Amino acid sequence: MRSKLLIAVVVVLCATARDVRAQEQFQIYASVVDASGNAATTLTPADLRVMEGGVEAKVIKVEPVNWPVKVQLLLDNGVGLGAGNLQILKDGVKGLIEALPDNVEVTIVTTAPQPRFLVRPTADKAMMIEGLSRLAPDSGAGRFVESMNEATQRIEKDKTDHFPVIIMSGTSSGDANVMERDVKRIFERIQKKPTTVHVVLLNSTSGSASGGANQTQVGMAVTEATRGRYESIAAATRLATLLPEIGKQVAASHEKQSHQF
Repeated sequence: MRSKLLIAVVVVLCATARDVRAQEQFQIYASVVDASGNAATTLTPADLRVMEGGVEAKVIKVEPVNWPVKVQLLLDNGVGLGAGNLQILKDGVKGLIEALPDNVEVTIVTTAPQPRFLVRPTADKAMMIEGLSRLAPDSGAGRFVESMNEATQRIEKDKTDHFPVIIMSGTSSGDANVMERDVKRIFERIQKKPTTVHVVLLNSTSGSASGGANQTQVGMAVTEATRGRYESIAAATRLATLLPEIGKQVAASHEKQSHQF
């Protein structure tokens, strides 16, 4: 006989009145494993107990969530990186791509002097690597917030069920003037869809680093809000190993998410 599974879930609701909360329906994403750590293959409402504020909620329906992961890579190829470090960035991104599962869709966008597609959405790794070979340095500054804003806008426009992931390889150069409304839109969009954001920020000594505080503040806030990873690095050489690490992290999350309910 299958044993009962207990999931302890903390749910934050906007409503404050208890009678309103009692009538509200909401969704919870859960990864469920047995005592051996194996993912559950089937679940019914009778298998689950969900508690909120010490009160047991009624589970109406349980459905498997077999959504794909879609990754957007945002790469600062500008003055903050420097032409001499471009090959290091390429090596790191190649390692990241190789670490991802074969069926993951990837979009690659350069951020200097403005966001531009390098590789449009594809699950073909050969196309990703070929597009990466065209990555060229730019004398302008990377647009950290603008690129992040456009990435979340693409997620908002994509009506398919999927788990979005944004990986930003940025620098502290540029983005001296950031519109508050653009930052607000980023957070509004990531709250609407379960998005994970990872940020690697190279503290550049090249070009103007007047916007470094903006990148740092937005990068730390958005990764914290999405439970992503934030890394501040002092040397570009770290990109060669750090980006593949993040690729492996996304691959592990993909495996977990493919067994959600």
